[in-house]
Amino acid sequence: MSDEALEALTSESHGHDHDHRNVPGVYDVNDLEAEGMDLEIAIETQKTGWKINKSSTTVEDPSILKLHLTKPPVRSIDLHFPLGAEVTARNLRGVTIKDALDAIHKFFKKRSDDELDRPYLAGFEWDKEESWTRLVVHLQSQPATSGGFGGGGRKKKRRDSEDDD
Repeated sequence: MSDEALEALTSESHGHDHDHRNVPGVYDVNDLEAEGMDLEIAIETQKTGWKINKSSTTVEDPSILKLHLTKPPVRSIDLHFPLGAEVTARNLRGVTIKDALDAIHKFFKKRSDDELDRPYLAGFEWDKEESWTRLVVHLQSQPATSGGFGGGGRKKKRRDSEDDD
């Protein structure tokens, strides 16, 4: 590689935000992929009781908002919805649960409740086969709260007794 090419590469990657890049322990998600380092998602995101068109401060337990969304923490991550929409959560000190919820809320805040089929956050999924650098957002029709997972989800196969001809 020529000196000019190397120079161009190094100056590009250290653009105007060079000084922010080295918050210790906070990674660029692309570097994690290059190093084959797995992401873990904060378990607290699975029981927020949060409605995606409401402010992030309406979660059941606001203390979770300060937690990092992933381990290790990343500067930015794409949040992908099953229907194709995608938002990006960013924080140079590491994306927190609040950053993720705020990014989602910004996208959905103008939607009324009846426009949203599944208005509640069920959680995030990291599927490295699909994409190392993004999380899939799972939504559901009822709020998932830490109050336990009783009932629900049993209506699917009631045919067996009625449909036996």
